[in-house]
Amino acid sequence: MSLTANRPGTVSAPGRFGPAQLRLALAAPRPAAGLTSEFRLVDGVRTHTRRSADPGTGAPPVVLVHGLAVSHRYLTPLAVALGPTHLVYVPDLPGFGLTERPGTAYDVSRHAAWLASWLDAYRPGPVCLLGHSFGAEVVARLAADRPELVAALVLAGPTSDPAARSRRGQFGRWLVDTAREAPLQAPILLRDVANARPWRVFATLSHSVHNAIEADLVRITAPTLVLAGARDTVVPPAWRTEAARLVPAARTVTVPAAAHNVATTAPAQVAEAIRDLLAPTWRG
Repeated sequence: MSLTANRPGTVSAPGRFGPAQLRLALAAPRPAAGLTSEFRLVDGVRTHTRRSADPGTGAPPVVLVHGLAVSHRYLTPLAVALGPTHLVYVPDLPGFGLTERPGTAYDVSRHAAWLASWLDAYRPGPVCLLGHSFGAEVVARLAADRPELVAALVLAGPTSDPAARSRRGQFGRWLVDTAREAPLQAPILLRDVANARPWRVFATLSHSVHNAIEADLVRITAPTLVLAGARDTVVPPAWRTEAARLVPAARTVTVPAAAHNVATTAPAQVAEAIRDLLAPTWRG
């Protein structure tokens, strides 16, 4: 696949999310499909990280950062798809998944500072950071503030569109998107909301809609990919185009037939796009 900066690209149609993928997503902390779990203290928070084995290819490590209300679980299909060529880490942010729950909900700045501490703790070297949805806001802030930590950046379904930058606006778009998602994702969402607690989800949404991601996008210097599903109603075409325009020399990829959870339902296509982004510095 060949992409040109700021020119839309497409990849082949996504696959399905079925029972096998659901079992794998819910497996942690048990080992499964080459993924293992570990716990480490990061910035005073007992942190769970799902990771793959190092394939020994010399490719940059990839760190996957989940979105609002969810955890490592729904990013498991992408971690498995990337595993043959990349060492992959999927940390649970503070309060989510299997990571300890602090007494407050972190905003974008505090999440980004925590993620920098996570990178300092693991010392993987400059990494490719993928942030999905709210996670894209976190990695955009980190890439802007700590460019030395980031070899490349993927903003997958980045929130939030200024045209709907309110709790009502974002929740309304999410409700429309749920009808376009694979139904078997629902057990993952229910488990993740139960782990995080509804109050944390609501508070984090409030932080998201008060975060002007545009101010971070214009400061990004790493090679960047803005990626979304063609049927994503949370991140419509006009906003993803504008987000890519704000980042110097960003590329764009649209995955046909996928909705907002593109990393879950189209892992092979997203992995292909990540490898293409990293091709100038590594070829597997």
